[in-house]
Amino acid sequence: MINTPETPWPWINYLGNEDFFSLISNTAGGYSFYKDAKFRRLTRYRYNNVPMDNGGRYFYINDGGTVWSPGWKPVKTTLDNYECRHGLSYTKITGEKDGLEAEVLFFVPLKSWCEVQKMKLTNKTGEKKTFKLFSFQEWCLWNAEDDQNNLQRNLNTGEVEIDDSTIYHKTEYKERRNHYAFYHVNEPVQGFDTDRESFVGLYNEFSGPQAVLDGKPRNSKAHGWSPIASHYFEIELAPGESKELVFLLGYIENKEEEKWEAKNIINKKPAKEVIARFDTVEKVNAAFDELKKYWDNLLDGFVLDSGDEKLDRMVNIWNQYQCMVTFNMSRSASFFEVGIGRGMGFRDSNQDLIGFVHQIPERARERIIDIASTQFQDGGAYHQYQPLTKRGNDAIGGNFNDDPLWLILSTAEYIKETGDYGILDELVPFDNDLSVAKSHFDHLKVSFYHVVNHLGPHGLPLIGRADWNDCLNLNCFSKDPNESFQTTENKSGGTAESLMIAGLFVVYGGEYVKLCRQIGKDAEADEAQKHVDNMVEAIKKHGWDGEWYLRAYDFYGNKVGSNENEEGKIFIESQGWCAMAEVGKEEGMVKKALDSVKEKLDSKYGIVLNNPAFTKYVIEYGEISTYPAGYKENAGIFCHNNPWIMIGETNIGRGERAWEYYKKICPAYLEEISELHRTEPYVYAQMVAGKDAAKPGEAKNSWLTGTAAWNYYAITRYILGIRPDYDGLVVDPCIPADWKGFSVKRRLRGTTFNIKVVNTGSVSKGVARMTVDGNEVRGNVVSVFDGKEHDVLVEMG
Repeated sequence: MINTPETPWPWINYLGNEDFFSLISNTAGGYSFYKDAKFRRLTRYRYNNVPMDNGGRYFYINDGGTVWSPGWKPVKTTLDNYECRHGLSYTKITGEKDGLEAEVLFFVPLKSWCEVQKMKLTNKTGEKKTFKLFSFQEWCLWNAEDDQNNLQRNLNTGEVEIDDSTIYHKTEYKERRNHYAFYHVNEPVQGFDTDRESFVGLYNEFSGPQAVLDGKPRNSKAHGWSPIASHYFEIELAPGESKELVFLLGYIENKEEEKWEAKNIINKKPAKEVIARFDTVEKVNAAFDELKKYWDNLLDGFVLDSGDEKLDRMVNIWNQYQCMVTFNMSRSASFFEVGIGRGMGFRDSNQDLIGFVHQIPERARERIIDIASTQFQDGGAYHQYQPLTKRGNDAIGGNFNDDPLWLILSTAEYIKETGDYGILDELVPFDNDLSVAKSHFDHLKVSFYHVVNHLGPHGLPLIGRADWNDCLNLNCFSKDPNESFQTTENKSGGTAESLMIAGLFVVYGGEYVKLCRQIGKDAEADEAQKHVDNMVEAIKKHGWDGEWYLRAYDFYGNKVGSNENEEGKIFIESQGWCAMAEVGKEEGMVKKALDSVKEKLDSKYGIVLNNPAFTKYVIEYGEISTYPAGYKENAGIFCHNNPWIMIGETNIGRGERAWEYYKKICPAYLEEISELHRTEPYVYAQMVAGKDAAKPGEAKNSWLTGTAAWNYYAITRYILGIRPDYDGLVVDPCIPADWKGFSVKRRLRGTTFNIKVVNTGSVSKGVARMTVDGNEVRGNVVSVFDGKEHDVLVEMG
């Protein structure tokens, strides 16, 4: 529960689970869109505005001249009581002023293209209350980028229709669009407004719309300029009386031959059908109950009882929930990502799947095919694609040489979760061209060989424009501030090599080999294994700096991330991936590298990306050296990569160290420093300011980060040690030695496993004995899939 509207940063939530989505802050700021935040944005929002977080789904109450809003903003009248509860795909905001309470429940019903706003008004005084209520939404003219730019056109195109208590937004509907939006309330209104200037006043702000201050709607109809939707009510409540209203923001698509009821009158039949589904409080309550049951079922697939309330809350609820959001959004729309430029990332979406696949495997399968369809025939890929069209983004292009390997990760995790090898036989196009479609297995094969066919002078993978670290641009060499570091290659990329991709290749090249053996392609597995073995040797010979793994070789063949460097001597990514790959483990290289991470990269608030921070622009390194020290990729705590080190630590049995790193960036353990941390204390942020920053510990870019999936992956599969494999469920915990044990309910392939881990021997790693339904089994893999429940007892030792 949030009990102040003045949070250190807007603390937000996401509504919707499939096609229709809304972002909502704790003061009701934000916006809604259908599928694509760039091309189908319903309501307008202004980023980086003054004051912060202005624009949203607002309600204004004029109670005898005192004007206020239930969520405090935009009016900012001091409330006698305020509360916001962000839940699983819903938000409830309650405000009270002078004995009048206004509670608003916001949610997107399942399988629906609409946002419900159920308002309950209660007179808590002993006297009659008479007041005026105004709703407010500002329409976006669909394309969110064009909406802010092309004003010479946009200020002339806005069109609406008003039909009783429903306001329809139909800009561009008569020409190139087959969709419109509507804002409805389930009771007759006493007035309305659809023109922003008429309602707000030309020189007023959202905090004081003139119509609200006057207590009188204008009944305006928008013709161009800026269309809005506002309903007006005059309400009287007896002492103790409550009144409930249902507001509905919706999106409709019509077939070309069904666009019109009459000349220039839109076909409202589909909208009225949606309205009829939610036109009473009872129907809305039933839809909300369905939503709650939906989430109860999703979260029932992995339930931890550790005895630590904060850990249980993260693993069982908020981390899984954030993984659903990142699956839906990738990196497109948050309060840091404006929903215009990035779309769905090839690399990002593949990684997001590993925290989501256990929730709805069939949607994960569909996403894998969508991602693979943007791949090129040589194994490369578009770096991003648009969710509406599912086509690659030409503006960004490709040549990020880590991208292909992540497809092996997502596919392997999907098969381990479901046992569905059939996905490998699916015909999948290249670059969305069905004429060159091949099996999904062939897509994995070209992903593997894209690395093999792009090796540099040391036998290590060429980096291309960048690897996972988009800001390490070893072929960019940019002097022009108008160039993008990510899309500019002023040097041909035939020499710069990445140790991060090398470690990644050993891990997922090895996974490709295992998958080949699982499906009987032993000859292909044997051939692929040779390339993996060659990479291991190349890393040992050319990628080891004495105490840690190098990060890269630059365009000139010079070492990056070496003790020989003046700045940026050590980087986290190659330590993580080479440790996960266990390259040189027997020779002590993994332990040395992880010890160096502890000594040189660890800090109070997490592991920084590199050290020492760059203090000057290094043109052959690119964007990484442009950030001030301690921020983003320049020695910031880039939380996404911290779990790679956690997993590496579990590989050498150091449970205490893995757990220490986990707690440092886990939101539930940061609640007490929210004023410093600033972003939401219930979800991960992408970046926390590092030890060289002006304000170490201050977070930015919350919600849409691969941290969510990777931290869930690290805690559940490697610290708790419960992970699906091709042949069953592996139980291999690596925990602090003083943990006495824990219990997990894990649903896998229709079978439920009730797992109890006991650690009477006070060890960090090792399974001494395992029983299934009282019968001892050899090893630590459960392979009974019969649709029933089974009790699994694991004794560590």
